Amino acid sequence: MQEDQETIDRILSGDKQAFALIIDKYKGRVFSLLRKMLGPSPDTQDIAQEIFIKAYNHLQEYKPEFSFSAWLYRITANRSVDELRKRKRTPSLIDFDLEIAHRDTPETSYLEKERKASLEKLIEELDPDQRAVFVLRHQQFLSYEEIGEQLSLPVSTVQMRLHRARLKLRKSLNASRERGESLYEMYGN
Repeated sequence: MQEDQETIDRILSGDKQAFALIIDKYKGRVFSLLRKMLGPSPDTQDIAQEIFIKAYNHLQEYKPEFSFSAWLYRITANRSVDELRKRKRTPSLIDFDLEIAHRDTPETSYLEKERKASLEKLIEELDPDQRAVFVLRHQQFLSYEEIGEQLSLPVSTVQMRLHRARLKLRKSLNASRERGESLYEMYGN
């Protein structure tokens, strides 16, 4: 955090080249969150550039008593939600890594991939605000407080959105079971 503050001070003092240090340090994290929020997208690099440009242009607004990475993450998450709203259709969102006890056969491996793809589709159906909270909680493993800080939301709003996302996922799963579909069959070809 001290290192970030020293770099930010250099940038604010007119050393524009010092911003390259910020980009080098955080580009992996920004790209990772963008991929989780937006899925595979040809626009990812452009959006990442927009995020870093916005961070640079608003650097004087950053408050040193808070984590710089959280501030940059908030910019990234907000831009991702804006992009999802703009698209009006929700693209593939997450590479949901599910623990697999044993993959004894190719058949088991195939069924697990199908289950993963089906679950991703259910998550894609979530409202972008709910999805952002869900991804930050279940993919980034952030606490409610960290999510609230990054999205500039009160903890109660984070909890409400996460609760609604879980309810919607549960309802979708139950509806498919009532129709006699397995998770594998829900989005068949």
